[in-house]
Amino acid sequence: MRTALVIGTGLIGTSAALALAQRGVTVHLGDHDPEQARTAAALGAGTDEAPEGPVDLAIVAAPPAHVATILADAIRRGLARGYLDVASVKGGPRRELESLGLDLTAYIGTHPMAGREKSGPLAATGDLFEGRPWVLTPTRDTDTEVLNLALELVSHCRAVPVVMDADAHDRAVALVSHMPHLMSSMVAARLENAEESAVRLCGGGIRDVTRIAGSDPRMWIDILSANPGPVADLLTEVAADLDETVNALRALQSADEAKRREGTTGIEDVLRRGNAGQIRVPGKHGSAPRAYEVVAVLIDDQPGQLARIFADAGMAGVNIEDVRIEHATGQQVGLVQLMVDPKAAPVLTAALRERGWAIRQ
Repeated sequence: MRTALVIGTGLIGTSAALALAQRGVTVHLGDHDPEQARTAAALGAGTDEAPEGPVDLAIVAAPPAHVATILADAIRRGLARGYLDVASVKGGPRRELESLGLDLTAYIGTHPMAGREKSGPLAATGDLFEGRPWVLTPTRDTDTEVLNLALELVSHCRAVPVVMDADAHDRAVALVSHMPHLMSSMVAARLENAEESAVRLCGGGIRDVTRIAGSDPRMWIDILSANPGPVADLLTEVAADLDETVNALRALQSADEAKRREGTTGIEDVLRRGNAGQIRVPGKHGSAPRAYEVVAVLIDDQPGQLARIFADAGMAGVNIEDVRIEHATGQQVGLVQLMVDPKAAPVLTAALRERGWAIRQ
């Protein structure tokens, strides 16, 4: 791949363009908002000038509702040798393109499983996709050359290719992305009119659950409108669990001991099923989750503190597998939770204490 055209210079499109440009591909940028394309170009993602002829690959980075229209126009104009989109829904756009009677041998639907709560080109980064799954949904009609171009794009972005059927993909993302986003928003909505005294008690748990609720509602309306059926099916199952959980909690309020035992059993059931599901979430680098030990360190909210603690861990020869930061309400301090291999925890604890860090059990 020597040349590419990215149509849509939001977070995903600009991030892909940055990754390609960093690897020597000449990238042309287009957007319905020319100012956004100019911003992406200024960031080093390519040029906002139109290509003089067909490029090797056209990448449509638009919301699912607009993908088919943009792709159809690009294919009819012969803008590229190959075409793909990066929308988060695959089945609907493909069927819409088929209904237009287009030759789709030069097209493949794809979806990089990466993103951020922020949108737009200024939120983009060339390493956004690194180590993340990138779904490819070829059909029997997909040209081999186009599949190879898509794989080359995934390689340039340092993502991990995953081949799936389009409708299976849509059911999967409903489970792991679309439904959780709505659940996060529903939990966060409970905070809107909550007492300030309650909100001040927010800790890591509520931050984890509500983090993705900060995303752009307009973007999510586009996504959910393109995949409503699978998401509704999952929410129906969640609603049944909620009804059972509410009934179990009400039973715990009963004066009848048998009903209280029934309520305890119901709560235990949902918690244990949650444990079983959580264990299946892939861990670092997509591997099976591992049990890490937490070394908790109290730090001041000052520049350079995190760099110091990571450097000290490195000097101790300990690899930090993951990290979380919990801020103390109303105080200029935080608790850094360093996740490490259990065998390395005593080594790291001793080394950090020796260098003056305050370790918390």
